[in-house]
Amino acid sequence: MTFLIPNITDIIDILLIAFLIYKIIVYSRKTGGFYLLIGIGFVFILYFIAEILDLKMITSFLRVFRDYWIIIFIVLFQQEIRNLFVRIARNHDLRFTSKDSQKTIHSPLLNAVSIMSFRKIGALILIENQRKLNEYIKSGELIDGKISIKLLLTLFNTKSILHDGAVIIRKDRILAAKVVLPLSENIDYTRVLGTRHLAAVGITEETDAFAIVVSEETGRISAARNGEFITDLTIDELAQRIKDETS
Repeated sequence: MTFLIPNITDIIDILLIAFLIYKIIVYSRKTGGFYLLIGIGFVFILYFIAEILDLKMITSFLRVFRDYWIIIFIVLFQQEIRNLFVRIARNHDLRFTSKDSQKTIHSPLLNAVSIMSFRKIGALILIENQRKLNEYIKSGELIDGKISIKLLLTLFNTKSILHDGAVIIRKDRILAAKVVLPLSENIDYTRVLGTRHLAAVGITEETDAFAIVVSEETGRISAARNGEFITDLTIDELAQRIKDETS
């Protein structure tokens, strides 16, 4: 029975497969594809049982899934696969940025966010990182002005025609306002978050931008990065996150 004893390569093979399956399940839960993944797994289990019981009709039908499973998988998870490749490309971006672009955004931004939080002024602010946001800038109104408290408060004033949408910041300048962003399709967020917050998550799923959100209902300060949403931040916590996530 020695042939049943796994060697070191078998153990490595099993561990790698287990790790891959675990990552697929975790990623599917985050992106809302978990139930689709369960459905595909159920089909394969049903096919295996049908093979054992020699159920010819159901076996013939399910063989289509077996023969074309890779195409079916790509069709069902095309959005998730796209987001995954975007993240891989983003994490391996070899472009270099100057030290100035890596510095924390200074007090005008934080002071403006603090004031908007106190006054319950809704806001969505993106801080650009290595990935340029030019395609999104085109959807808004060009500003190209130096960051200041007055400018930010003016842009998000409900009486301003520019208050809807997002503001994009590059280094120490506001490049555009009223920017249209993609909304996240993550079911964990779509059930509980509003449009402004979903836009913050959506843009950080596709780019390496850091998003700041101020709720117009509660004044709560939130942030999004890499598709993850964090809420109830203090100004000090936000300042630290900006420093960590944009450096």
